[in-house]
Amino acid sequence: MKKYIYSLAIAMSALTLNSCIGDLDTMPLNETDKTAEQVYVTLGDFEKGLAYIYGSFSLVSQSDPGSADINVGDAGASELVRQYMVLNEMSVGSLKCVWGDAYVADLQNNSWTTAPNDALIAVYTRCMMIVTRANEFLLQSDKKIDMEGIKELRAEARFLRSLGYYILLDLFGNPPFALPENIGGVLPTQIGREGLFNWIESELKAIISGEGGEALPNKGSVAYPRADKGAAQAVLARMYLNAEVYTGTARWADAKAAAEAVIAMGYKLCPNYEELFMQDNTENLNARNEFIFAIAYDRDKTQSYGGTTALINASLGEDANNGIAAALGYPAGTKISRDQWNGYHVPNEYVANFDLVGVDWEAKSGFGYNREKSDRRAFFYNIGGVEAYDKANVNSGWRCWKFNSRASDGTLYSTDNYTIFSSADFPMFRLAEMYLIYAEAQARLDGGTTTDSKAMGYIKELRDRAGVTTPSSINLDFILKERACELMWEGHRRTDLIRYGYFTAMSYPWPYKGGIPDGKVALPSYRTVYPLLQSDLSENPNLVQNTGYQSNN
Repeated sequence: MKKYIYSLAIAMSALTLNSCIGDLDTMPLNETDKTAEQVYVTLGDFEKGLAYIYGSFSLVSQSDPGSADINVGDAGASELVRQYMVLNEMSVGSLKCVWGDAYVADLQNNSWTTAPNDALIAVYTRCMMIVTRANEFLLQSDKKIDMEGIKELRAEARFLRSLGYYILLDLFGNPPFALPENIGGVLPTQIGREGLFNWIESELKAIISGEGGEALPNKGSVAYPRADKGAAQAVLARMYLNAEVYTGTARWADAKAAAEAVIAMGYKLCPNYEELFMQDNTENLNARNEFIFAIAYDRDKTQSYGGTTALINASLGEDANNGIAAALGYPAGTKISRDQWNGYHVPNEYVANFDLVGVDWEAKSGFGYNREKSDRRAFFYNIGGVEAYDKANVNSGWRCWKFNSRASDGTLYSTDNYTIFSSADFPMFRLAEMYLIYAEAQARLDGGTTTDSKAMGYIKELRDRAGVTTPSSINLDFILKERACELMWEGHRRTDLIRYGYFTAMSYPWPYKGGIPDGKVALPSYRTVYPLLQSDLSENPNLVQNTGYQSNN
């Protein structure tokens, strides 16, 4: 089904949405291109248009994976999920990189400015593309409001627009706020971070309840990977968990209630954590039962050098690629990942969150620790490496193979005659996160430590799956550590450290924080949000730059 959904996105190439930020007019530049009014006629056309919006999360163009449709030098670096993960993980201690790209240096040194940065351009621009495409969809579908099935499609478009706005809210604070009336009309203004939070909340609640007749479907009533009420409720849970950061007012009880509402819908933990990130993670029902909303990839239909393709291939060099496969019992010369870009590393300080047994930096084979006796969520390798991460040393820190090129039956899609691209879907929201949100919200309501039976039960389920013991009570720092292990490289760490007050604190170092090798430095508070694109401000006089960046260049 995901192949079908995303092949429809390509079919929308007749609809040209040329500019999505400074100019929200969707009329085509070329006379031979069709207008939205010409494209959106039948219900099938609207289904294709909806797929086009879904595709904005994973596709880099309508031609090939090596050609970007936005102004970023490398097509792979222009993909939304790849750079969403990078902005949330490379800016803290969970992901570091030895590549010489300017955006890499900016992020891992926390030194970004308003100067062009590929990661910021990609996420900001693509989220605004999602907003613009959804607005165009809603504008055109409003003209066909009596068409059977159109209101259900409108609810999905509203969800995707809300998710795009949520990402902008979290990363950029106060982005431009555009609605369908801005298409070809007045340039958007800003409504403030709290105002945007309130708008997203009201939108999600409306499409969950069906206000106005536009309701998301119930869980399981539409084909994967389409969004349902569980997805909208999950966005609310995450928003409420971070509400104090976004609005100044804590919403712990609402976070707990929203997480519980998702849990009650019947999602199930995958018995084997590793299967959540394998090539067949959504053909495998055990894994898919845990997914609430995921971004779909297919090696044949949705190719890009971003997404899980990047997570798999960027993490290993040749020695690690061969060594991990050998340690897993595959024949000599086999690789665990199809390609080896040899860039992403994990500092030892972050790996210390995991319960690893028998760590040995002098080991000549294996993984560099006793994997059988360690936390089952640990997918690390240190053979041939040095303990201290050094951004100039390609063999420093740990390698991570959480995302890799094998399937749940052991098949390896990494032979020379097979495609480089990944079919593993990226989980934007899954049940484990809802367990952790519930537990943290309860702990905060209880003053920082909880023995609440339901919260403890959720944590125990996660710890049992990981093969590690559960304490008799849990506090906030324990939960932060648990989130580090359970949600590694899924785009959470920066947001977590900001919520805990650790992102800017000198007392919470990580390698190269603020450009300092040992990271023992405080960051200015304005770095808890990224700057709006300077090009967007130049095109739209209604916009004001985020505090702290006005004089940056």
